[in-house]
Amino acid sequence: MSSPDAPAIASSATSGPDRHPVRFDFENTYARLPERFYARLDPAPVTAPRLVKVNVELARNLGLDPDALASAQGVEILAGNHVAEGAEPLAIAYAGHQFGHFVPQLGDGRANLLGEVMGRDGVRYDIQLKGSGPTPFSRRGDGRAALGPVLREYIVSEAMAALGVPTTRALAAVTTGQRVLRETALPGAILTRVAASHLRVGTFQYFAAQGDTEGTRRLADYAISRHYPEFAQEKQPYRALLDGVIARQARLVAQWMLLGFIHGVMNTDNTAISGETIDYGPCAFIEAYDPDKVFSSIDLYGRYAYGNQPHIAHWNLTRLAEALLPLLEQEAGDQEAALASAKEALAAFEPQFEGARMAGLRRKLGLFTDREGDARLVQDLLERMAANRADFTLTFRRLCDSVAGPERDQGVRALFADPGAHDSWAAEWRRRLEEEPVSWQTRAAMMRTANPAFIPRNHLVEAAIDAAVGRQDFQPFEDLLDVMSRPYEDRPVLERYATPARPEECVRQTFCGT
Repeated sequence: MSSPDAPAIASSATSGPDRHPVRFDFENTYARLPERFYARLDPAPVTAPRLVKVNVELARNLGLDPDALASAQGVEILAGNHVAEGAEPLAIAYAGHQFGHFVPQLGDGRANLLGEVMGRDGVRYDIQLKGSGPTPFSRRGDGRAALGPVLREYIVSEAMAALGVPTTRALAAVTTGQRVLRETALPGAILTRVAASHLRVGTFQYFAAQGDTEGTRRLADYAISRHYPEFAQEKQPYRALLDGVIARQARLVAQWMLLGFIHGVMNTDNTAISGETIDYGPCAFIEAYDPDKVFSSIDLYGRYAYGNQPHIAHWNLTRLAEALLPLLEQEAGDQEAALASAKEALAAFEPQFEGARMAGLRRKLGLFTDREGDARLVQDLLERMAANRADFTLTFRRLCDSVAGPERDQGVRALFADPGAHDSWAAEWRRRLEEEPVSWQTRAAMMRTANPAFIPRNHLVEAAIDAAVGRQDFQPFEDLLDVMSRPYEDRPVLERYATPARPEECVRQTFCGT
């Protein structure tokens, strides 16, 4: 996570030469693909860039110098005013289903892939500027980003990383000194995003929609090389690719559900082949548990509601299978066999998702073994939580204390409108716990690694954004980042960050950053 030595809102106009020249050591494999895969262009310069934040720890893990990134030269690069040595800036082409409607050409309309770096973990990462100006894919948009959505993505993506969820990361944020016009004029900003790649289901759809089987093959080979190299020697590598993406997405969405996270805009162009969470637009975390909960202002019919996310993930993966059908057909020998292969692959999603979800729920409830009746016990709790508007995160966190005995139940009971609803369920839970010879201390320790004390609650994210946009006060942003850097630690002094919103603080809608 970011540290205090990366100052908020530092001017880029420092005097004297930079002591730390910026070096990325780019290795740009995507730029070696055919030029129909992207459009080459530099970011559009801005008038007066200023640093908001450099993610010091992430920078070091990528082999970058955080002091260099925070220097005048670094800020010029992060703002798109200067192209770093070795960068080959480009905007990636892709298509996608947006709320179920297919758009054959989307692409990076406000993002610029500078290049790729090798992290100290041996993994290749994209370095992308988001909000860096118009591209051939902008579709009459200005290609810019407002400060609020940039800060939201910074906070939530870094929180997700600390929570243990595969995700894109925020390397840096800068303001541009320019206004962007949305409903009103807002301060502009640019996010530097890090991803294992920016390949999406929609990238495959782009070539499939054009009947470009060779393009689909080149993309699939690239995806295998970058994310699934073990599949290259398989007899049917493209079926293996489909299996791999399905498995990663099943685990990812299970992790979302275990944390009460709502992505909010699960379009196929926001479904990453790498299995990372990507594009934090109208995202939010549930407080009072409600499987039908929707926050996104543009999700008018609840397509991407919390409880619908597994179904939508399967739907999106079906679109990937459709795009891969020509390659599957060549592997399988004929169209009928290819369809059977795709259906077989897709049928694995639900058991993989349910397996990951139930394994996570057992950990959240302190269960070390798999017993018949566990699914019913879990579902009973969730139904009682929904009926009693119990806070999702706090319910599970306070159960970590309850394992010591019924005398420790008061905290969790207080979350239920009818505490008796908790009591009758807790009696069943304790009977289940007695089936395992595990000390309550061991059980509680395990539960605390599965149930966070802190999530980026919607009202706290909005308060941090409002302070930054309205008053140029970035301290709430810094404070929230610090809290979310250690989400599983009890820190009583920070109780207000763990407390649900009061009625007047509730955030009922979130908005897409475009």
